[in-house]
Amino acid sequence: MGSKPQKHIGIVGAGIAGLTAAIMLQKQGYRISVFESSKNVSGVGAGIGLASNAMKAFEYLGLASGIKEISNPLKDFRVCDAKGDKLFAIDTNRIQENYRAGNYAVHRGDLHQYLINQIDSEYIFSDKKLISLKLHKEKVNLKFEDRSQTEVDYVIGADGVNSRVRQILLPEAKPRYAGYWCWRGVVKYTKKDPHKSMALWGKNGRFGITSIARDTVYWFACINSPLDGEIADFGLKDLQKQFQNYHPLVQELLSVSKAEEIISGPIMDVKPLFQFKFSRMLLIGDAAHATTPNMGQGACMALEDVAVFQDELQQHDFKKACFNFQLRRLDRTKYITVNSRRAGKIAQLDNSLLIFLRNNLFRILPEKLTQLPVKRLYEEDFMKI
Repeated sequence: MGSKPQKHIGIVGAGIAGLTAAIMLQKQGYRISVFESSKNVSGVGAGIGLASNAMKAFEYLGLASGIKEISNPLKDFRVCDAKGDKLFAIDTNRIQENYRAGNYAVHRGDLHQYLINQIDSEYIFSDKKLISLKLHKEKVNLKFEDRSQTEVDYVIGADGVNSRVRQILLPEAKPRYAGYWCWRGVVKYTKKDPHKSMALWGKNGRFGITSIARDTVYWFACINSPLDGEIADFGLKDLQKQFQNYHPLVQELLSVSKAEEIISGPIMDVKPLFQFKFSRMLLIGDAAHATTPNMGQGACMALEDVAVFQDELQQHDFKKACFNFQLRRLDRTKYITVNSRRAGKIAQLDNSLLIFLRNNLFRILPEKLTQLPVKRLYEEDFMKI
């Protein structure tokens, strides 16, 4: 292991990217400190998809078996019109064959807790809001809002779409609004096939439905709106009215939802960056390449990041690994960010004529063509890039 055990890595952010990186670095023999800005280190969100590439990353990291135990396997994903008539389906069997790994869905809170349990609590520090990063000789000094500070050998910025680390390193790289607001909820529901997932595209917005357990369904709703519009005040009753003419399952799920448990917020991403490595600092996950959720790849890309970084650390020292990581990840993550944003524009169409043309085009297109947007994503081996 050489000098690896002596290196102290500061990880800013205790989300999926930060915690997975911490687990990996611990296994590689590094000393770690995880700094989370929130007072409580917990998973915020509802359901999350773990596509085959994410599960393959977990496999490389030695975490796949534990993840499968808390997740729900998915065998079918289709996109439908507002009434539930199929437009196209994603060939999940082909995806699974390419990666030799299944597709799953899990409650974000369960995933977060599982990852936390793999790390000694003494290495996780909450309520640490980063103020500044400064290079000092061969160290990085981190200062926090509570006036505390620490020095580490390297910093990994894994603090999400609103990353403070990225803001310090690239002030101009700010989150950008995708044009629609999203609501997410989790409900107990047993009438749906637990292994099927679907999204309904209609004039009044998009509604997604995925089982994250045999008796638990995660749903999301996306509605076009200006960022400063009144849509931010939309509640459960407003959603019921907005989607009243959609497939009956939508109203069934909303009727058993609790208003106080629904999470909402604007959909944001970050324009693809030109670098992830900055001297002794490295960006990963959403801090590096925040993407819209339209391809279900936000967390998946973060997990790929950690698997690729582990691969580099097993061959090189930390500095060289950071450099090579950047070379291997810039193009693939840019591809995901660009195409996911494009997919959102197609899915969120609210012009009746354009919706009519879109729907009928998807219905007549050969299956090979409907799979093109995800072809590179699932056929490209991220570990060989």
